[in-house]
Amino acid sequence: MRSITKLLCGAALVAGMAGPTTAQELNSIGISVGLLGNPFFVATIKGIEDRAREINPDVKITSVSADYDLNKQVSQIDSFIAAGVDIIMLNAVDANAIAPAVQKAKDAGVVVAAFDVSAPGADVTVMTNNVKAGEIACQYIVDELEGEGNVIIINGPQSSSIIDRVQGCQSVFEQNAGINVISDDQNGQASREGGLDVMQGLLTRYDDIDAVFAINDPTAIGAELAARQLNRTDFIITAVDGAPDIEEALSTGNSLIKASASQDPYVMAGEALELGYAVLQGETPEEDTVLLDPKLITAENVDEYQGWTAER
Repeated sequence: MRSITKLLCGAALVAGMAGPTTAQELNSIGISVGLLGNPFFVATIKGIEDRAREINPDVKITSVSADYDLNKQVSQIDSFIAAGVDIIMLNAVDANAIAPAVQKAKDAGVVVAAFDVSAPGADVTVMTNNVKAGEIACQYIVDELEGEGNVIIINGPQSSSIIDRVQGCQSVFEQNAGINVISDDQNGQASREGGLDVMQGLLTRYDDIDAVFAINDPTAIGAELAARQLNRTDFIITAVDGAPDIEEALSTGNSLIKASASQDPYVMAGEALELGYAVLQGETPEEDTVLLDPKLITAENVDEYQGWTAER
């Protein structure tokens, strides 16, 4: 993993940015994530905590779940501002509507570091290249179907990461005339329960399904549960995350889930914290957005995959 020093040496630092212009100590951090019940966000919080405590072992860290509720997240940001945190680590639940809350935090002198998804006005952002993640997960479907079949995209909350994954997936499908997208607007809420509910309805509606792209692993797991409940095993599923549950599913060899474009939430959020701390020190990296490349995880390479729970 790149250290703070290496991150700063690799970027040209200039003055005159919005936010702090003199070095400040890191005393407190507020973290707001989409859903704490998702292991992905547990790993992001661990990444932030580890990097932050390398800077200041006594730093105060408060983590909260927005539960994909914009109003709740806005309220959380207000609370962080009132508490006088130095950095807000933000996993925005809405790609655009969060902008006024971000600006309010910056006007109060708080650094905003976005991770996993973009947030308009954030000082820095670190996330997976989600367009590419959608592309490689859906190219797997095209290859397995040999360019022909009925496919479904299970969508989710309209954060930038999900929008980008769907865009990447759709671009691949559009390049293959034999691929027929029969549904792409159902919101599985990025959760196992949401994926289950949505897939139950889709399976009732469609008899001929060849493949499903789910916007994240929990959605994919829910979709597979629905298929098993209805004795439907005639299609494959791909997703994005590379979560521990998907590692297990791929290792069994009998799951409908055949591939997932991996993310590294621990590294991603840790690097976002490091960049946010650089801004707190009065520095501005030349590039305020960092994209991390995903890797497609399948049954063939899962044994070589360093997943979310690997030793760091």
